[in-house]
Amino acid sequence: MTPLTSGGAQWRFLALTALRWGPVGLFVPVLVLLPLDKGLTLGQVGLTVAVQGLVVLALELPTGGLADAWGRRPILLVAGIVAIASTVVFLSASTVAGFAAAYLLQGVYRALDSGPLEAWYVDAVHAAPDADLNRRGLEREVERGLSRAGAVLGIAIAAGALIGGGLVAIGDVGPFEALALPVVASLVLQVLSLVAVLTLMPEMRHAEGARRALDAVRQAPRTVADGVRLLRASPVLLAIVAVELFWGFGSATYEALMPIRLTEILDDPEQAAVIVGPAGSAAWLASALGAALVPWLIRLVGTTSAAALLRVLHGGFVVLMGLLAGVVGVVVAYLVAYAAHGAGNPAHMSLLHRQVGGELRATAISINSMMAQAAGALGVLTLTAVADQESARVAMYLGGAVLAVAAPLYIPAWRQERARRTDERRQTAEPTGVRQ
Repeated sequence: MTPLTSGGAQWRFLALTALRWGPVGLFVPVLVLLPLDKGLTLGQVGLTVAVQGLVVLALELPTGGLADAWGRRPILLVAGIVAIASTVVFLSASTVAGFAAAYLLQGVYRALDSGPLEAWYVDAVHAAPDADLNRRGLEREVERGLSRAGAVLGIAIAAGALIGGGLVAIGDVGPFEALALPVVASLVLQVLSLVAVLTLMPEMRHAEGARRALDAVRQAPRTVADGVRLLRASPVLLAIVAVELFWGFGSATYEALMPIRLTEILDDPEQAAVIVGPAGSAAWLASALGAALVPWLIRLVGTTSAAALLRVLHGGFVVLMGLLAGVVGVVVAYLVAYAAHGAGNPAHMSLLHRQVGGELRATAISINSMMAQAAGALGVLTLTAVADQESARVAMYLGGAVLAVAAPLYIPAWRQERARRTDERRQTAEPTGVRQ
């Protein structure tokens, strides 16, 4: 098979990213409202969501190893089938057990889906016949692709949220109530995404087939062990991955507590809900803008400095969401926090990809995601409890502080980057023929 050009790999990566996250955006307006409409309490909704985090925590690393051992494309095909099953169960659920089953399947999907597409893209860039053989050239190409994917992700979620809200506004259609329409649309888009993986994503690593799948299952534990050894052997990679513990814990403050914070200010849940919909869509557009601008920031201060600065800004504006007393101020802080979030992820992942080769790339991404999922489950339970016992304001102080204090964990990567640049300058300054 002829390798893809770097440009060909990038547009396929972006198209598949849009199809991956568009269904998530469609879910946004009804993710909590539909279970509540079916009779669940808010506490029961939180418990069912926590099921997803626990499943991802259990399966993230084994599925990452499987993706490295078997290949990226077959894992994404299996993930797509599980995602469709999860959506069907969510659409038909009416009890706590039903929604818990949907989130259990969603957890399996998230574990399978975490890493293979991004790993496929980075491998494709490195294998492209037009790839710049210079290490910095490859790193810049990967950074551009991840930045653009972050922008596409934000736009896809924002567009999906707007469309989902519009579908709800239409009202009941046939056998489907208004709140179920975005879920139906998400199901259709997930089927299209599965077809797109099948047609747009050539597998560059392994031949497919039942025998290869069985071999991959046998090899996955060894690949996982190799990934753990890599993490233990690399203080830089360990510190980068540890950042996700803080991000996962703090993410609930702006993802889940925004409606509660607005309700505290307005003392009117319905008026708060009217603001949350457009604000949520605008937030993902802000995230897309942040991802699009991060290459400029990286050129200005370097990848590690950019990643650290964005963590501090992210946490700082979440704290401002708690400090500010007016709706406009809270919404503006919310949008800037999402912009910092959108910019921070490509910078973070670029640093991670520098530490691993293609044979363990999906495993490393899965380790990174596993940290975020584990901390996220703890964060949701802790921060919602704080908001319930104290206030959303206090929970945002705590969550924002946790997000910001992760910044020093980038220091080992910064030292590595500085040492490498010093070495490159020294080599460039040496006259030809002097080196022994």
